[in-house]
Amino acid sequence: MRHSLLWKCFFFAMVSCAATSAWSQSIDDSLSGGADHGEHSAEQQPHLLGDWGGARTRLLNRGVKFDLYYKSDWLWNVSGAKEERLAVWDRVRGTVDLDFSRLTHTPGLSFHITALWQGGGNLGTYLGTITGPSGIASQNTCRLDSWWLEKRAFDQRLIMRAGQFAAQDFYGSQLFAPSFIFEPLQYALGNLSSTNEDFDPPSTPAAEVRVIPATHLYIKYMVSAAQQNPYAYNPTGFVPQFRGDAMSLSEIGYSPGRKASALRSTDTVETRKGYVGLYQFGGVYNPGKFASTSSPNPVSGNYLIYGIASQALYRANPDTDRGIDLSIGTDWTPADRSRNNQDLTVAVRLNEPLSIGLHHTIGIAYVRAGINQSFPVSFPVTSAHPAEHAFEANFLLELPHAVVLQPVLQYYVNTGGSSANALVIGFHTKIDF
Repeated sequence: MRHSLLWKCFFFAMVSCAATSAWSQSIDDSLSGGADHGEHSAEQQPHLLGDWGGARTRLLNRGVKFDLYYKSDWLWNVSGAKEERLAVWDRVRGTVDLDFSRLTHTPGLSFHITALWQGGGNLGTYLGTITGPSGIASQNTCRLDSWWLEKRAFDQRLIMRAGQFAAQDFYGSQLFAPSFIFEPLQYALGNLSSTNEDFDPPSTPAAEVRVIPATHLYIKYMVSAAQQNPYAYNPTGFVPQFRGDAMSLSEIGYSPGRKASALRSTDTVETRKGYVGLYQFGGVYNPGKFASTSSPNPVSGNYLIYGIASQALYRANPDTDRGIDLSIGTDWTPADRSRNNQDLTVAVRLNEPLSIGLHHTIGIAYVRAGINQSFPVSFPVTSAHPAEHAFEANFLLELPHAVVLQPVLQYYVNTGGSSANALVIGFHTKIDF
């Protein structure tokens, strides 16, 4: 009953604002956020099939955006305790965005929907690593992922969203995500699931409010359905169910060098220009029951706090994106309720370091996954080490006709808390159609 009343109040507020606000501006596609963004905004994104004779641009100008792409991770553990194995993970995603400020002249109203097919081998599961080698590998599925209705009002200082979407797409997500392959950097901090924070593609019912009190400052709050096994409750994605407890998420962010109303979950080549940055501090609370080493019975509640700082350190020219970027992220959750109770990510990105005519970056990253060695609950293996260490170096190259190729080398020390190490090589690809 409490959940039903919350949803009714939220949708009523959205409809009321849509009817009364005269201050909203047209929605820029880059504001949509969500998963699997690439190196470019919708207006600048090249496509293998081109502009459809100008039709794609005309539709975009009228508020209709279609996007279809294929991406994959080919990863091979060439050295380590496990037998060598090549794991290939494929994903095909289709997305439609409707901007009603252009379609029907309804200020500040938009709709987003996306579905995908994905499948293959998950090398992280095979190796037993805590840090996922691939940011897209999870479970084989074909489903509707996310959809939401969004309303922006008061000159984009108030943003409301309701529908079905994943908390990890927006809370604890990494700004430099397209530049790396590791899960904690390509997507979101690795242990957010310790509080059952949902991820895509099995997104759950959710509602969010974001307020922008100052040009470079935002505050946002989200309520989401905390489900331990969202694939089981909604296998197709077409029947959203608010099962589990109402998880609350909040974040405050400061963005020097750009407007908070123009932020998206990941940056692009266009938004990297100049000395821009993003500083995020957030928290997650789930009031449900959790196994704990401090009690023989499940205890109530679990929470996680995180902070991420992403900043352009150097630019060859202040008006370009060529230079060096740095990102540092960390989080913490009570050790008695989580085996992987703290993560640390450090990433350095070199933008356009070579004198070539193709867009490219070099990424170097480190991830420390802390382990509570006294946490045997639901995990029968005792950890030999207090942390797993993972290192990555990759080279992203955007070839003509919207083809991205990203060779990568990863090295894991104390995989899963054991005494084993592993060397992984491979490459990531993406093709926008």
